[in-house]
Amino acid sequence: MGATGLSLHIGLNTVDPDRYDGWDGRLLACENDARDMAALARDAGYSDTLLLTDECTVEGVTAALRAAAARLREGDAFLLTYSGHGGQVPDETAGEDEPDALDETLVLYDRQYLDDELNRELARFADGVRILVLLDCCHSGSGIEVRDLLTPEALREQFGTTDPAGVEEASRLMPVARQGALYQRDRDFFRELQRELRADGRPADALLISACQDNQLAADGQVNGKFTGTLLGVWDRGGYRGGHQAFHRAILRRMPASQSPNLYVSGRPAASFLAQRPFTV
Repeated sequence: MGATGLSLHIGLNTVDPDRYDGWDGRLLACENDARDMAALARDAGYSDTLLLTDECTVEGVTAALRAAAARLREGDAFLLTYSGHGGQVPDETAGEDEPDALDETLVLYDRQYLDDELNRELARFADGVRILVLLDCCHSGSGIEVRDLLTPEALREQFGTTDPAGVEEASRLMPVARQGALYQRDRDFFRELQRELRADGRPADALLISACQDNQLAADGQVNGKFTGTLLGVWDRGGYRGGHQAFHRAILRRMPASQSPNLYVSGRPAASFLAQRPFTV
């Protein structure tokens, strides 16, 4: 019997303004990204689950992750893609040796979802499940001015403006001032959650390719995000034949210097998986 492949695709063009103090986080291409990645996954032999905008709550995403974890066994494959805003919140539980620690977040419909929450869910998968995560979002710290993240020249090249408001509108960055205000509102909740997660666990065994470096911004688009659109071009409807690391390098070569996708290995996924062609079931 062959391996099973399950995939989960999350795309948010807006968030719930009632949960984000009136901000709706409107983007153009995230639902398209999720649909296109779901189609890619189906063509590759995965059974896909698609969550769009108001379906992308913490409860909905967590339930979908746990359903996949319950089904997959050693040798099976799980693909997770996310397109939407990214943010960061301070991690005040990290200890005095890391006073500036930050947790990256996925900006889900009802609240921000900590990277450690995602790690906890991925760590529930059985040992030997091949997990690939693709994140098309910004990861930019609250308290850092947008104009300090990139040079004016790079901002103008990528977004056509150096005005922070214009950059925030054209990128998948949760506005910096909004991040700070919401963190102050929800500080006690996040501190308690971070303590719980810190006590919890081990790193998941997974491979992550994200849209940009921590100090960069991910561009939205009319049809696809810059990262997702480039990835789809490299994949070439299944014509691509290299491994994961070569796939990352091929995407990187087609991206502007101001947005450099990152390849990150969490835990100890098998070396054979890293060398494997992406999206192999």
